[in-house]
Amino acid sequence: MVLNAQPQRPAPAPEALSYAQAAVRAVQREMDADPRVVVLGEDVGRGGIFGQYAGLQQQFGSARVIDTPISEAAIMGAGVGMALAGMRPIVEMRVVDFALCGMDEIVNQAAKNRFMFGGQGRVPLVARMPGGIWDASAAQHSQSLESWFAHLPGLVVVCPSTPQDNYSLLRSALQSGDPVAYIEHKTLWGSQGTVDEALQIPLGQAAVRRRGSALTMVSWSRQALLCEQACDALAAEGIDVELIDLRSIWPWDREQVLTSCARTGKLLVVHEAVQAGGFGAEIAATAAEATGCRIRRLGAPRIPVGYAPVLEAQSRIGLEAIAAAVRAMLA
Repeated sequence: MVLNAQPQRPAPAPEALSYAQAAVRAVQREMDADPRVVVLGEDVGRGGIFGQYAGLQQQFGSARVIDTPISEAAIMGAGVGMALAGMRPIVEMRVVDFALCGMDEIVNQAAKNRFMFGGQGRVPLVARMPGGIWDASAAQHSQSLESWFAHLPGLVVVCPSTPQDNYSLLRSALQSGDPVAYIEHKTLWGSQGTVDEALQIPLGQAAVRRRGSALTMVSWSRQALLCEQACDALAAEGIDVELIDLRSIWPWDREQVLTSCARTGKLLVVHEAVQAGGFGAEIAATAAEATGCRIRRLGAPRIPVGYAPVLEAQSRIGLEAIAAAVRAMLA
């Protein structure tokens, strides 16, 4: 007989949430469960510029949802210090473009500390830095820099594409104990999806969005959703593409990708980031070495994102470009 057993609450039924609401729910659950979790950044008290902290300061107070001065270096530096002191900070950078002002703290402090001090210190910090093309926001607000962070030993890099992923992966990131570059897409905040709060998604596990045998397609973040639409169009032509959404850029799900590539014999990697030096090159090289499959990459040209719609469109990888690349590989 177990004495003083606490009654188990039934898991809430899955519900429709936006990408932003899913993020709020994830932070709320972690702050409820662990008093060490705090939020700091510009505008977090009023809910953040995308509503990703809506209502949290009212619920948890200004000592745990902390508005800061406009200094990304100071914000990130404070977050690293908090993490080393035993807290689990969520550091809000507003957009990944602004995180460049805090790169020394990310690169030389957060990512290196555990190694430099033999594991005596850890930096369980989640840096939220929305990335990708932001409609009509031009070159300084539309960058996709996930490959920069993947290049840094010591960092975990996550790029969720759906509300479910944003909920589950944000919770996993906060529980991981390591510094995480958490890159939500700037235009996905209003997107809707069903969220099962009981679903746990470990970091480094990809999602197979479609099963197929003609070709393996790999993508992540908002681009994975466009790839899914392209795969639907191709299916109407009788072309069955296997679509893998990485979700985590580092660690990435090599086993899932390589198993698929070995079976289909063809790999197309599609990302919103500039193709030159993009993370797609790492996936392509790994697949070539392991399977010898036929490979093609599809990424943005190496140009700044323009403000005018006609210029901005030149940096986007649209549905027809994706479909055309698949047809060319199968010809």
